[in-house]
Amino acid sequence: MENANYYVGWGTLALINAVLAQGKNRSGLNWFLVSLLLGPFATLMLLFTEKN
Repeated sequence: MENANYYVGWGTLALINAVLAQGKNRSGLNWFLVSLLLGPFATLMLLFTEKN
C-alpha cells in the first residue's frame, strides 16, 4: 500500500510541474515526462529558470 502512495505523490508532482512549466511558456507535456524521471529535481530546475 505504501508504494501506491509513492506513485500517486510522484504523479501529482509531475502534474504540478507541467502546470508550472506552462506558466513559464514551456511545454507542459515535455516537463511532465521529465518530471516522471527526475521528480523533485525537475521542480528545482523549473523554479530557477526564467520565463520565456
